[in-house]
Amino acid sequence: MVEWRAMRPIRARIDSGALRHNLGVAKRRAPRSRAWAVVKANAYGHGLARSGKALAAADGLALIELEAALELRRSGERRPILLLQGFYSPEELEPITTHGLAVVVHDMEQVAMLEKTRPPKKLAVYAKLNTGMNRLGFAEKDFGGALERLQRCAGEITLMTHFADADGKRGVRWQLERFDAATAGAKFPRSLANSAAILRYPETHADWVRPGIMLYGCSPFPDESAEKSGLKPVMTLSSELISIRELGAGDSVGYGCTFTAGGPVRVGIVACGYADGYPRHAPTGTPILVCGKRTRTLGRVAMDMLFADLTGIPEAAIGSPVTLWGEGLSADEVAASAGTVSYELLCALSPRVPVVEAD
Repeated sequence: MVEWRAMRPIRARIDSGALRHNLGVAKRRAPRSRAWAVVKANAYGHGLARSGKALAAADGLALIELEAALELRRSGERRPILLLQGFYSPEELEPITTHGLAVVVHDMEQVAMLEKTRPPKKLAVYAKLNTGMNRLGFAEKDFGGALERLQRCAGEITLMTHFADADGKRGVRWQLERFDAATAGAKFPRSLANSAAILRYPETHADWVRPGIMLYGCSPFPDESAEKSGLKPVMTLSSELISIRELGAGDSVGYGCTFTAGGPVRVGIVACGYADGYPRHAPTGTPILVCGKRTRTLGRVAMDMLFADLTGIPEAAIGSPVTLWGEGLSADEVAASAGTVSYELLCALSPRVPVVEAD
C-alpha cells in the first residue's frame, strides 16, 4: 500500500538552531544570571517537547500548565521547572511535590493552602510582588507577612516581580524602586527580567532572567526589530499559490468585496487562512512574500485561503512559494499590520498545519 501523506502545501518550519541561537543571545546579555526559558502555551506554538530539547542550555523551563510540566518530567526532563501561576487548588500540591516542581506564589490563599496541606517535601517558591502590573502578586503592604509565613511552610524562596512597561516609554525604574523598597533586607535570590528587560535594562538581570518571546525570534519592542537585537526567526509559516485570477477594473475578491481593483490586477490565491492561524483581521496591505518578493495581501482573509497581489511578480504561478511570516518576513511586522502582536500569531498556529523541523 502506498503511504498517504497530506498534500495541502501549508507548512510551519521550526528551526531549532535559531532557538539555540536566541537563547545564546539572552545568556550573553545577562551573563551572570541563570535563565528560565519560558515555554508556556506549547512553547509559544513551537512545540513543547522539541523546544525543551532545543533549549538544553537553559537552566530551567518555565510554563503555566501543570499537565505540560508533568509531560516534561515523564519525557525525562530533570532540570528545574517553574509553574508561573503556581497552583490553583490543594490537590495539585501532591503531583507538584512528587515531581519536584517550583511554584510561583502570588496570593494569600496559596499561602494558606501550603500551610494547611503541609507537603511532605517543602516546595521551592517564587514569591511574587505586585509592583504595578496589577495582575498577580502580593500587595506591598502584605509582602513582609507573606514572606514570614512562607519561610515556615516553603523551601527555597526566590523573590520576583513582572514589568508592565519594559518595552515602552515608562520603563522599569518606577517598579524597581517599589520592589527594592518592599524587599529591603530580604536576603533571597531575585528574578525580575523578561525579554524586554534582558535586552534593555541590565540592572534588572539579578539571579534569574525569564526570556520568553525573544527565544522565538520576535522582538518585545514595538519600535525595534528582532534582527537589531540579534535574534533569528524560529517559525516560518509557508504555503503556495493554488490558483491565479486576473481582475479587471471594478472586480472584487473575497468575502465582503473589501478590495475592488481600480485597474487590471493579477491575484494569487494562497492555501492559508484563519483556520490555520493567520489573523482574520489582517487588512489589505499586510506584507507577504511570493517567490521571495515582498508584496501585499488583498481583501478579507477566509477560513482556508487568502489573496496576494502579484503585481511586479510576473514569474508567480500555481505552485509558487509563499511566506506568511518567518524567514525573510518578521512575524512582528505581519502582526503589527493586523493590529495584534507576534505572540498571538505564533500561539494561534492551528493543529492542522503540518510542522517540519530544521536543525
